[in-house]
Amino acid sequence: MSYLGRVFEASEVENCEAIMRAVRDHGPFRRVLDLGCYDGRYSVELAAAAQAQQLVGVELLPQHAREARTRGVEVVEADLEDPLPLPDGAFDLVHANQVIEHLKHTDTFLRECRRLCAPGGMVVVSTNNFSSWHNIATLIVGWQPMPNHVSDEVHVGNPMNLRADQPHADLGQTHLRIFTGRALTELADHHGLDQLEMRTSGYYPLLPRAARVMARVDRRHAAFLIGLFRPAERPTGLPGVAVPVPGAAGQAAATSSR
Repeated sequence: MSYLGRVFEASEVENCEAIMRAVRDHGPFRRVLDLGCYDGRYSVELAAAAQAQQLVGVELLPQHAREARTRGVEVVEADLEDPLPLPDGAFDLVHANQVIEHLKHTDTFLRECRRLCAPGGMVVVSTNNFSSWHNIATLIVGWQPMPNHVSDEVHVGNPMNLRADQPHADLGQTHLRIFTGRALTELADHHGLDQLEMRTSGYYPLLPRAARVMARVDRRHAAFLIGLFRPAERPTGLPGVAVPVPGAAGQAAATSSR
């Protein structure tokens, strides 16, 4: 495998581990909901980190839902673009890793995250960081940022992309909306989710050990965002208190994930 391939895979794993560290730091959480649970493998690890007694996943594709059920996940087959058939405040931890960038209806999604999260619970939303250095660099040379897709069928626009000219793996893999830390924070705030922390992970083209240091030093340009939110007591859709976002202004108030 090429060096860039190793960085890509290692950074994905590191991001999952960073999420679980955040969950352990703020937990335990008795009832866990994993939005976009795929085959359930990571969902089970997340539930263990949360010390959960109940694990529910939402998955769009039946073949992945079947796999998740074999791992003990209680799966609801539903589209995250729509309101979900689950009761208000039913979960202490609502989690979505690498999901929001695939959705057109991000307002519906975040509104549902708040609705489903119990008072005092936590919502975790992790996604690609549009302001990461590797995205900025590709724009400077006139290429398409790797997380920003222009086709539902094939990866195009960036010759450094390991998936260049390859089809998307399955339905729903296209990235539709890519966030900066500020955009994620402000949209979550609009939908009644107050930021607890904005952690980051990954720092291309560095492997995890060096990337872990750089993601602490330069949060604004790390590869992945990990937004930790709690349901606000105010009505949704109203402005809340200003919160720090990755960058120089927010570093003093943000808590390190390491």
